Amino acid sequence: MVDQLPQWAALAPALTLAGTGLLLLLVDTINPKARSNTSMAVVSALGALTSLAFTVWFVVAGTGHADTGGAIYLLADAIKVDTLALFFTAIFASVTALVVVAAHDYFHDHESPAEFYSLVLFAATGMALLAVANSLAVVFVALEMASLPSYALVAFLKENRGSVEASLKYFLVGAVSSAIFVFGISLVYAATGSLILGDVAAGMVDIDGMAGLAGLGIVMMIGGVAFKTAAVPFHFWAPEAYEGAPAPVSAFLSSASKAAGFVVAFRVFTEAFPLGASLAAGIDWTLAFAVIAVVTMTLGNFAAAVQENVKRMLAYSSVGHAGYALIGLAALSAGSDGNSAVMGAAMAHLLVYGFMNTGAFLFVAMAERWGVGRTFADYAGLAKRAPVASTAMAVFMFSLAGLPPFSGFFSKYFLFMGAIDNGFVWLAAIGALNSVISLYYYSRVVKALFIDDPASQSALDAIDVRPTGLYAAVIVAAVATVLLLPGFGPVIETAEAAASALF
Repeated sequence: MVDQLPQWAALAPALTLAGTGLLLLLVDTINPKARSNTSMAVVSALGALTSLAFTVWFVVAGTGHADTGGAIYLLADAIKVDTLALFFTAIFASVTALVVVAAHDYFHDHESPAEFYSLVLFAATGMALLAVANSLAVVFVALEMASLPSYALVAFLKENRGSVEASLKYFLVGAVSSAIFVFGISLVYAATGSLILGDVAAGMVDIDGMAGLAGLGIVMMIGGVAFKTAAVPFHFWAPEAYEGAPAPVSAFLSSASKAAGFVVAFRVFTEAFPLGASLAAGIDWTLAFAVIAVVTMTLGNFAAAVQENVKRMLAYSSVGHAGYALIGLAALSAGSDGNSAVMGAAMAHLLVYGFMNTGAFLFVAMAERWGVGRTFADYAGLAKRAPVASTAMAVFMFSLAGLPPFSGFFSKYFLFMGAIDNGFVWLAAIGALNSVISLYYYSRVVKALFIDDPASQSALDAIDVRPTGLYAAVIVAAVATVLLLPGFGPVIETAEAAASALF
């Protein structure tokens, strides 16, 4: 049935997100009195879930797969819909659905909630376009489409000084990184004469006297990707933005936005600068990403270990997980049969991470809604009054730490084994060591929830409030994290099949 649809229908997931965002904006503009927080949240969630349904349908039908005719190219090859794009779009749509459901309770008393829902959907649309971008020009435009709403979302609590300050820092650093990224694109274009990824790769074969120009362009693009993924040394915006932003926005940025940065990195560097080809420009980007991966995971974990604020701890934890996912690029080697396995494992880890990290930040949102504070001490004894939500948080923490039998263990296992099979034993060893370190600060959250006693009983009084949307989002994220365990086989197979198309 899918093969009977016109080719442009392959963009249905992205078009659905864009259409829903425009619908919300239209209703809010024409008839603001008709809007309500509940109706806006329901429409947003339905739009995200419809996008997810289209994505899953296309993946099951084999859209863009090599066995069913290969990738679908649109708009003079500037757009490429394949399994890789659909896989990441599923992550964006899933996280978006969880965030908008949770936002129903978080912004229950906000005067204009429609702005939030439309901004989230427009940002998700930009991320979905990043997944299908096959031109460096489309990559940049989609990157800005995802970034601009994000700056506004961080500052959504306009009367909160921390939120506005975090947004300003995020915007200034983002503007500089965007400038660096687009300048790198211009240098690559000058050296190769094209913006289409495949044509850039062809141009890299014989760049004559333009090697230095192309090399500088690649380095600048590495910097742009490092910013978007919150990798060291471009990570410093993340703790500030995640801590100052409303917790649902932190969940969205740390999961969906991070995955958007990785889909750019995976597609651009493997298709535009194939393994070994960038050496002609004097740049070994796999080595660069290996160094960035090691420094990122190490700094992120050690910084998280010394935090007393749970939200800030999760922010640095997010930096550490960027280092793990970068192994998908760092452990690639020319001519190896294991490239698709290690990159597929990184993609599967990002999918699992999307649920467990989003769920963890949404639990923080629930705690903020209760008014119990953000520190480990503030979380003491919460399990006695909110046992279900606290159990879900424990699942997220143990899964993020990579403990068996949670799905985070299996995603890290396949990722580290992929690196080992490709000859990067040292990289897998550093990753495993960092996972052990992370167990310390993740277990602190569980200890506070289930073992520590609250400073006073009055601190738990507000927990009598049961925010339905937040509860639903947290529980769904926890169930998804657990259910990915028996279903991890098909997930890793789909991810590896998607990654194989890049090599």
